[in-house]
Amino acid sequence: MLRLFKRTAPQRDPQEFHVSHGADSYRIALKRVAGATRFTIRVRSATRDVVLTIPLRGSLTAAQDFAQRHAAWIGARMSRLPKPIPFHPDETIPFEGAPHLLQHDPDARGTVWLGATADGRPALCVAGDARHVHRRVSDFLKREARKRLEQSVKRHCAKINVKARDVTLRDTTSRWGSCSASGGLNFSWRLIMAPPHVLDYLAAHEVAHLIHMNHSDEFWALTRKLSSDVDRAEAWLKAHGASLHRYGARSAGDVD
Repeated sequence: MLRLFKRTAPQRDPQEFHVSHGADSYRIALKRVAGATRFTIRVRSATRDVVLTIPLRGSLTAAQDFAQRHAAWIGARMSRLPKPIPFHPDETIPFEGAPHLLQHDPDARGTVWLGATADGRPALCVAGDARHVHRRVSDFLKREARKRLEQSVKRHCAKINVKARDVTLRDTTSRWGSCSASGGLNFSWRLIMAPPHVLDYLAAHEVAHLIHMNHSDEFWALTRKLSSDVDRAEAWLKAHGASLHRYGARSAGDVD
């Protein structure tokens, strides 16, 4: 007697699971990697999450057990991450590398402008309802980032007679900038919080990719021709870049 069996699709890994330590629970994102030879756990400060890398043939159950055994370590690392800072009145955020107080003036006309506190400290002054401060500050930072990046890109392109197709902004966590094969340049809007020489270096870096779509010696030679701040900017990003992602966390009272 011939019996037919219905073929079932192979089960896929869950995208995430949770482990607990005491009263705390931590979300673990899963990532299978063909070249991995063991389980590894990484706490990412930019995204404030945990990634568990699994070998291609690794057991999901064994991976979950591995994460649970390291729950105390995960908790310790998570507790050391910088505290998120929202765009709320009286918070301090960096703008072009300098700390600025978010000074709320609900009765003022306008949206956001550069100003100073009563004792002379730099401030970002925000008008209107407090519920709109987050959106107004976010919009202001993105406008300023676009303006400065477009200026830098245009200047660096002119030096080597090339043209970028366009400049777009995103909130990327894995890289500060990128160049597409079609000549489009993409940047993190958070670069407006870094010192100006860092933003300008990243613009030069991506413009150099319009000629060299790699990180060859020729690419770095061209980047250094465009920017005299390569080493200084790279050092700043290594030391402080991840901290830029702590700013701008939304809260329940923020509205668009």
